[in-house]
Amino acid sequence: MSDIPYEEEDHTGPIKTPKQLLVAVLFSFVIPIFSIIGLVLYVASADKPAAGVVNPEKAIAERLQKVGMVEVRDADRPLQGGADVFKTQCSACHATGVAGAPKFGDTAAWSARIGVGFEALVQSSLKGKGAMAPQGGGDFSDTEIARAVAYMANAGGAKFAEPAAPAPADAASAAAPEASAAK
Repeated sequence: MSDIPYEEEDHTGPIKTPKQLLVAVLFSFVIPIFSIIGLVLYVASADKPAAGVVNPEKAIAERLQKVGMVEVRDADRPLQGGADVFKTQCSACHATGVAGAPKFGDTAAWSARIGVGFEALVQSSLKGKGAMAPQGGGDFSDTEIARAVAYMANAGGAKFAEPAAPAPADAASAAAPEASAAK
């Protein structure tokens, strides 16, 4: 067998007292269990609603909403006139002068604005100015908004022509080859 004599002390192990056994059990089982429970509670706390949130489902839906939105409109619908667009979109503020909006028909209020020109007025209405929100891309096309601007400015003393409907894409592409062939 072996030439080395058998000694009982070499095979006893590191734990010699009950206190050492208690410490080993504590470090081996209890502390890892509490660490795992703590991590689970920390990770699960992210799903709890913030303080003061009345409807957590609605708050989550608002955070997850899409960035953009696609709206399909009838491209063949007839364009609205300036008076119709004014009644639908613009009259809420321009009929009463809310938030500094020039009132419809107020020549003094419109004279300075008319001086900047029709294109500047249209761009202000499409991009927004002051308390007026941008109207471009809303319920009306840019041409319809321009018609409403001409309608309001003309009521304030301007002599702007109401913009005509843009030419259809098919007519514009057909007219381009005919013009180049005529040269």
